[in-house]
Amino acid sequence: MSAQIGWADWLVIGLYLVGLILLSLYLSRSQHSREDYYVGNHGIGPWAIAISTMATQCSTSSILGAPAFVAFAAGGGLVWLQYELAVPLAMVAIMVFLFPAFYRLRVISVYEYLEKRFDLKTRLILSGLFQLVRAFATAVTVYGISLVIELITGLSFFWSVLLIGAITLVYDVLGGIRAVIYSDVLQMLILVVVLAGLLALLVAELGGISTVFAALPAERLQSLDFAASGLGDGQTFAFWPMLIGGFFLYVSYYGCDQSQVQRELCAQSLNDGRKALFLNGLLRFPFVLLYCLLGVAVAAFASAHPGFVEALPKDGASPNYNLAVPLMMTQLLPTGLVGLAMVALFAAAMSSLDSVINSLSATTMEDFIRRFHRGAWSERTELNLSRLTTLCWGAVTLTFAFFVGRIADTVLEAINIIGSLINGPVLAVFALGLLTRRANGNGAVAGLLAGFGLNLYCWIALPALSWLWWNAFGFGCCFAVGYLVSLLSQRPHLEHGLFWRSQSQQQSDQYWKKGYLLLALWAGVILLVAWALEQYA
Repeated sequence: MSAQIGWADWLVIGLYLVGLILLSLYLSRSQHSREDYYVGNHGIGPWAIAISTMATQCSTSSILGAPAFVAFAAGGGLVWLQYELAVPLAMVAIMVFLFPAFYRLRVISVYEYLEKRFDLKTRLILSGLFQLVRAFATAVTVYGISLVIELITGLSFFWSVLLIGAITLVYDVLGGIRAVIYSDVLQMLILVVVLAGLLALLVAELGGISTVFAALPAERLQSLDFAASGLGDGQTFAFWPMLIGGFFLYVSYYGCDQSQVQRELCAQSLNDGRKALFLNGLLRFPFVLLYCLLGVAVAAFASAHPGFVEALPKDGASPNYNLAVPLMMTQLLPTGLVGLAMVALFAAAMSSLDSVINSLSATTMEDFIRRFHRGAWSERTELNLSRLTTLCWGAVTLTFAFFVGRIADTVLEAINIIGSLINGPVLAVFALGLLTRRANGNGAVAGLLAGFGLNLYCWIALPALSWLWWNAFGFGCCFAVGYLVSLLSQRPHLEHGLFWRSQSQQQSDQYWKKGYLLLALWAGVILLVAWALEQYA
């Protein structure tokens, strides 16, 4: 089924896409080196970095998957809000331990730290693993938005993938990280306006917020679940796995994943980078709350209009709930605003796709091409090679989109399941370098393999175990095995461990103590809001 969109909608979409390309052309004029291309010459402000980071994390996977999870997924509902408790706590850990170590080294690829602390093989293995996992996860995002384009425009899936991919590639290849960050800021603003407008329209259509909440089953309105543990009881989204597993997931994602750290490294100073992380820890929850409440409204709308679910395209024998929000947009919004809604969905997809492609290019260029190139290149040659590498990775991720298929009930779960296989072990490798004196490269690699193997075993053999626990278990396994193997092998190289702390960094730590406390208190506020929603409902 495809919805009809008018010429005014196509005009809005076209103007937006052309605007992105013009922005990238303008920003490309200031690029003179790969450092300009990948980290903006360390000259981007904290607000832009923070909003761009939010835009990437809250991508199409969230905009499609979270409302579907709240409204329709088995075991779903407002329990997703528990996940957000871990975000501010994760920001504190990153601000204290991870980001200062990376920023003072002025690296472009975060995995360069691993060679300085351990050895070359550790750097290459972690960088290659990032490239494989992140390219595959991004393909899931492209898959999700392409289904939306197919639904609304009537284009085939093939041409839908090419449409979203080609435009993103053009402005990404030309504009580099500055185009990524500034386009993300614009896209985030559009997304918030459209989602807030759609929520307000749904609440008015259904007769008020009380009517919306009253239409949902009680189990979907439960936002806190302290009773279950997720340890073999089949309750994936209980409080403790979402808090503890979510903490390790978010520290790994925001602190060790090139697609996130690269933007933090664009900051003008260590304090600005920390400020970007601080802002992300505060601002993310209101946006997540927005699209979770949209999921409540979608469920209420489906309850009041039984034919709505039947109108969803089928995924096998079941409706594809990921398409509920875009289908609702086409049914409720007038011509012109449907185009703006499509722009919002495009924005969500592009904000994820552009940053990942740029970070894949950065790790390939820094960890492999430049690392093994003999001789010297001019800055112009390196810039052109960086753009070519970006183009190649764009082609790879778009190709993967044709093969990802159905991994979970919603694309949001799919993205998190893929990442949870490796998030904990990757974080543990960095923790071995930063928190211990004896760890070495052999131990780090052995621990990484052990942690990944354990998580893979849990996925295959322990389906009743919450996949959120994989993040904590993989971390613990990797750290323990890595340390024990290190004790049995050669002495480590300690020049770039945690124990080197400059006077300026110590002063920065003192300055941020109140910020750390405020983030911890913010986690309590999130818990209070989740409890209040449950009581109100």
